[in-house]
Amino acid sequence: MTGSLVSPELRQRVRGVATPLAVGLGRLGLTPNALTLIGFLGSCLAAYAAARQAWLAAGVLVLAFGVFDLFDGALARATNRVSQFGAFLDSTLDRAGELIVYLGLLWGTLDLGLWAPDILVAAAMAGSTMVSYTRAKAESLGFAGGSGMAAVGLAPREVRLTILSVGLVVAGLLPGFPEDTSGGGGAYPLSAIALDVTFGLIAILSTITAIQRIVVVHAQAKEG
Repeated sequence: MTGSLVSPELRQRVRGVATPLAVGLGRLGLTPNALTLIGFLGSCLAAYAAARQAWLAAGVLVLAFGVFDLFDGALARATNRVSQFGAFLDSTLDRAGELIVYLGLLWGTLDLGLWAPDILVAAAMAGSTMVSYTRAKAESLGFAGGSGMAAVGLAPREVRLTILSVGLVVAGLLPGFPEDTSGGGGAYPLSAIALDVTFGLIAILSTITAIQRIVVVHAQAKEG
């Protein structure tokens, strides 16, 4: 299965780096499920920062806790504590955390007084949801079992989070509306352009990814 910007080999190398760090966290008394919950709370912090239009902080938090999300699974595998509930909790809170971040972004963009960021962030949220849904539904029906569906498509979760974090950091570094200019007045702020590009790119790549997964499932269904 190809078509992903993240190859299985790269995933394996990243897991190899994450494992000793995860084991170190485990020695502090943290369990895999506790790491999952910490990652979710980090997503909530990122959403709060986004709602306050603190784009730079939101981008750093999205990136930091996106990386942190590697540790729960790595710790579970390293300590032989893999469980169905742990996998369920991880997947569920990953989806919830991503949606909460987008809701925070929507809240923040609404205060800009511009229509484009609002529509594009909603499109990015919808596209990301479809990517997750196509994987979950395909694997529940027995297609691309295990983590196979994660290798299908241009923009799996880690790619979307990378684009989002980089875009938010750039938006945080660029100027917005002048303090004496109300939203909607004057020139279109550069920070809003960065947000538009970021959300638009995620929306497009997510849509392509969902279609790629549908095509893969269709091909596997025909073979079966």
